[in-house]
Amino acid sequence: MTNFEELYEKYATDVLRVSYFYLGDRQRAEDVCQDVFVRLMTHTPQLEEGREKAWLLKVALNRCRDLWRGAWIKRVVLGSPAFEMIPAPDEHEKRDEEEAMMVAIHQLPAAFREAILLYYYQGYGINEIAQMLDLPEGTISSRLSRARKKLEEILTEGGLAS
Repeated sequence: MTNFEELYEKYATDVLRVSYFYLGDRQRAEDVCQDVFVRLMTHTPQLEEGREKAWLLKVALNRCRDLWRGAWIKRVVLGSPAFEMIPAPDEHEKRDEEEAMMVAIHQLPAAFREAILLYYYQGYGINEIAQMLDLPEGTISSRLSRARKKLEEILTEGGLAS
């Protein structure tokens, strides 16, 4: 197995990005990222070669799910910007669209949000997501389809979909 430092160097940014996207709170995302790598160090799981990132993201999603269910998230105003960057003037419209999409994604049920996150933002295929979440491929396909329809409804209601 690759050593801890190599895994941290290679995947910490992905774990942080997924956690931040899921939670919309940088400090909580950093806490989740730290928890994931502490768990890796203390539990030393037998990771399959080439599947390390999948394991780390699965642990991160589980931790995010736990936090999301907690009482504090119900008080958080959803829709904070997904990325901390200052856009160039010609990118304002694109940034506004990305923020609208982020708000819409945060309105989805957790199962739909996870499918969208893993498929579109992390680039996993349906088969890989199914393995990661221990679900049938049909369930993942269905969640993606329903999530896209729900996103379209949300964005249309907000006047953002064409």
